[in-house]
Amino acid sequence: MSEQLKFSVAMSVYINDKGSYFNQAITSIIEQTVSPSEIVVVLDGPVNEDIIYILESKKKEVKGRIEIKIIELKKNVGLGKALNIAILNCSYEYIARMDSDDISVKDRFEKQLLCFEKMKGISLVGGYIYEFLDVPKQIVGIRTVPEKDEQIKEYSRKRAPVNHVTVMFKKADVIAAGNYRDWYCNEDYFLWLRMIEKEQKFYNIPENLVYVRVGKDMYNRRGGKRYFISEIKLQRYMLNKKMITRTRYIKNIFLRLVLQILLPSNIRGIVFQKFARRKLV
Repeated sequence: MSEQLKFSVAMSVYINDKGSYFNQAITSIIEQTVSPSEIVVVLDGPVNEDIIYILESKKKEVKGRIEIKIIELKKNVGLGKALNIAILNCSYEYIARMDSDDISVKDRFEKQLLCFEKMKGISLVGGYIYEFLDVPKQIVGIRTVPEKDEQIKEYSRKRAPVNHVTVMFKKADVIAAGNYRDWYCNEDYFLWLRMIEKEQKFYNIPENLVYVRVGKDMYNRRGGKRYFISEIKLQRYMLNKKMITRTRYIKNIFLRLVLQILLPSNIRGIVFQKFARRKLV
């Protein structure tokens, strides 16, 4: 790689985040083979004291090497609005997303920066995720995504074509598409669709970039009336923008009705693992 590109990492933390998980997440950022110049952490309302302690400890640990910028919000505004604020406060052209309870592969950022360097004109680089239970060695599934731009855009008509926790993107392009917006459990998918509307190019590295913590709560969040309504609104947006046909719209709604409303969460989890995830060989 030529002279290192400077980049930021954008994170959001809220009251239900565990200190031990957050410590693993931010440590995996700091210990990358290519370190960020800046980590922007939005505290989305009050957070646990151990989160504050970890942030202050890490600031001392990386002083002079990585700037940790903390933005405190008085009340919880939700992930979409919190990330909107994070993006606006990032200082560099390239921004990587990181969740508060996942673990990045050690050379994740190095691989993504190489893609930006070699593939001129791309706006976003993502990759695969490995899902685990208690420790990263306990892999229960892999979420793969299409690699090339044309495949990604075709896939976007059915499902989110990018693993949110893995992305690195250009700040200017995200801003041009309207930045993150409040959209219940779909703030990422909504952003990808608007970037696609702007004809921005995507690329997914066909390798694992992040270990993602999963459990029963994940499948509970991916069901229920509120989640289903959010999905219907997003599908309607795609239909109105002529991103999908009416036939595809009906298929997408039917599939989501079955998965999110008709199936109980324990069965939903089994279906996701069997059909929407790949097993580790």
